[in-house]
Amino acid sequence: MAAIDLDGVTKRFGDVTAVSDLDLTVPEGEVFGFLGPNGAGKSTTINMLLDFVRPSAGEVRVLGLDAERNSVAVRRRTGVLPEGYGVYDRLTGRKHVEFAVRSKEVDADPDALLDRVGIADAADRAAGGYSKGMRQRLVLAMALVGDPDLLILDEPSSGLDPGGAREMRDIVRAEADRGATVFFSSHVLGQVEAVCDRVGILREGELVAKDSIEGLREAVDGGETLSVTVDAASEADLEAVRALGGVTAASTDGGTVTVSCEADAKTAVIGALEEADVTVKDFQTEETSLEDLFIAYTEGTEVSA
Repeated sequence: MAAIDLDGVTKRFGDVTAVSDLDLTVPEGEVFGFLGPNGAGKSTTINMLLDFVRPSAGEVRVLGLDAERNSVAVRRRTGVLPEGYGVYDRLTGRKHVEFAVRSKEVDADPDALLDRVGIADAADRAAGGYSKGMRQRLVLAMALVGDPDLLILDEPSSGLDPGGAREMRDIVRAEADRGATVFFSSHVLGQVEAVCDRVGILREGELVAKDSIEGLREAVDGGETLSVTVDAASEADLEAVRALGGVTAASTDGGTVTVSCEADAKTAVIGALEEADVTVKDFQTEETSLEDLFIAYTEGTEVSA
């Protein structure tokens, strides 16, 4: 069974189409990264999963249930860390988690959850005195109440220091190992790359890519960047490099030649430079980063993934 299944989902607000004919299936147990620039429709999609807004067309199913007709049942089985959630300043951290336990009608230990997210020592402090990162940890503890089948995390590392972000990744992976599905929206692409099995990229309300990160690399440019340290190279020296099969781009700042190419084209690139009387001192390869892929897909590159 799919944890999330969107079939032809469109959402209009007046004359504005926030989400357009969206088809998306997320299998149970997967960590799925949901990416897109501001205004792409990510939050609207999340709100439709939770029945906070309803689609203008199409069907939304969550955990095998119709998200509109069975919204209460869906929410009881779902843990949500929304972006910018406001805590109650006068309530302690423990009281927040106790409230979540009562709301879901489950048996859970608030202190154990607060310990898991690293703020057990602040359990009896009013949340109004928490830092932004502590508030984020508190809301995550509330989301984890009841061992949810689905976790929806919207910008989960917001406000966290590097140690906190690492702990967040560990929790996401532990939840997936437990069998939960994690739907993970973030602008911190390194976080997404570190934990997600697959990603979907939304642009202007449309899903323009959906694959593993490696699959997206292969679809965009073969997935590697070759950096060659040279004595000196001009644009004219790169003509032969750009003409090679498997090369999609090449540039130079004089001392370094940077080439986007398929893995099996690297030897030919070095050879073409040497034939142009460019002295090659060193070279190294890097996989195309998720940030580069994100830019390629959201700034207009059309690729079937």
